[in-house]
Amino acid sequence: MTSVKSAKDWMCVPDTNGQCLKLTKVKDMGWAILYILVVIYIHWEVAMATRFTKSMARNIFFGGSLFFFLLFLALTFDTNQKLPKRDNSQNLTASVIHGKKLWETNNCIGCHTLLGEGAYFAPELGNVYVRRGPDFIKAWIKAQPTGAPGRRQMPQFNFTEQELEDLVQFLKYTSEINTNNWPPNIEG
Repeated sequence: MTSVKSAKDWMCVPDTNGQCLKLTKVKDMGWAILYILVVIYIHWEVAMATRFTKSMARNIFFGGSLFFFLLFLALTFDTNQKLPKRDNSQNLTASVIHGKKLWETNNCIGCHTLLGEGAYFAPELGNVYVRRGPDFIKAWIKAQPTGAPGRRQMPQFNFTEQELEDLVQFLKYTSEINTNNWPPNIEG
């Protein structure tokens, strides 16, 4: 095959005599590109078969596995160091715990999100205490369903005053968790 002498010779498809064929048709260009891809593939396979041994592959596998395992341990350690400063556990009370139980047993997360977790059918409630306040939350829950046509309706749970207070305390507790400003806007 002749060597490449200029930019126009970069795509040389040799004929039977080793001379570059003149590519005049689009069809010829397609064959030339296919030929180049096959040559690259063959060279790649030969290079990998002769240079990339099983022991190299094993070393890459074990080295990569060890690296990512150590990275996982480091991130886990870092998270465990930072969580106590951010989780607001010092403010857990019996009222907050009962409010969380009400949240779970009534499947509130089936419609709402709380700190980004849950369904997206109804509003995010991670900062509802800050946005609306305790009196609004209680009044809203008591007034459900509103009966407004064409709107999604929250069911009536018939909570007692103490249960409403516990649920509000749980929402207050979640609003005080350091979430790095999540949700990103005030309306959740």
